[in-house]
Amino acid sequence: MKRGVPKTYESLASDSLAVSLLMRVGGNTFRAGLLMVGGLLATLLFASSALGAPATVGLGTAASFSVLGGSTVTNTGPTTMFGDLGLSPGSSVTGAPHVLGQTHVDDAVAIGAKNALTTAYNDAASRPSNGSAGTDLAGQTFSPGVRTASSSLLLSSGSVTLDAQGDPNAVFIFQIGSTLITGSNTTVSLVNGAQACNVFWQVGSSATLGTGTRFVGTIMASASITANTAATIHGRLLARTAAVTLDTNTITTSNCASSASGSGGGTETTTPAETAKLAEATKLAEAVGSGVTPGPTTTPLPPIGSKTIAKHHKRHRRHKASKPRSPAKPALPHRRASFTG
Repeated sequence: MKRGVPKTYESLASDSLAVSLLMRVGGNTFRAGLLMVGGLLATLLFASSALGAPATVGLGTAASFSVLGGSTVTNTGPTTMFGDLGLSPGSSVTGAPHVLGQTHVDDAVAIGAKNALTTAYNDAASRPSNGSAGTDLAGQTFSPGVRTASSSLLLSSGSVTLDAQGDPNAVFIFQIGSTLITGSNTTVSLVNGAQACNVFWQVGSSATLGTGTRFVGTIMASASITANTAATIHGRLLARTAAVTLDTNTITTSNCASSASGSGGGTETTTPAETAKLAEATKLAEAVGSGVTPGPTTTPLPPIGSKTIAKHHKRHRRHKASKPRSPAKPALPHRRASFTG
């Protein structure tokens, strides 16, 4: 019997990064673990990555809102939002957007959501940065983390890609000193498990989404937000102090377990109705972006003239038929044509 020689050694045998040494002393063979350099490095890298990865931003009661305005909310065209619409302070919501959630105008719910937005905005703004976002997002790919633009940030053309690297809980936070502006027909793309519910744009002043932009994530703007014609948003438009201006937009929700609490985890789901509406809106955005004027979205009314004139003639005939006829008067000779024979 070989004393002190374990039959199996499992702790490192399957670890390709472990380093071990076989030593033979006095005819006995034993396995001694030396420095587990590879395993140690892997552990340190994992810990560093975990420490560097930001937690998601909890939106609190603002999480259910597709649009939250600070002064007014104005809309042009057939805009649809799948979440709630809120305004506080202020009372002016114009243009009748189609709201599939609830509408709260300067009530307790809207006020609470605005307070939650302020908390979330300050949280996102205070996160330590992992690097610069540059000045133009066009053509860039970002891994999870916090990226900072000291002044304005532009997506001038094409697309920007957010790569979760296989982690569905990966968080992307953009801290923008002043304005966020996207060009016409630009796109924010999510790859490798990235979810819109974990993408946040903290904007120091105002945000403007260009015509036909396909945008992803929650915009938290200190002042105003403008979504131009046919821009689609998978996320939220939340303005703290000023107006939200909409024009033929589609805003689908981006909720997961962490949206309200900020605790992380959960998979985002999109309803069939949202998927269908988003596909329709994307086609419209592509058409508008390529310079094609989309057809009418509602049945056109008949020409005003034909409708008005027909009614006028009808009334006139009814009025004439209801009046009693007076007896016929005898014909009188024409003065200038009369003569005697």
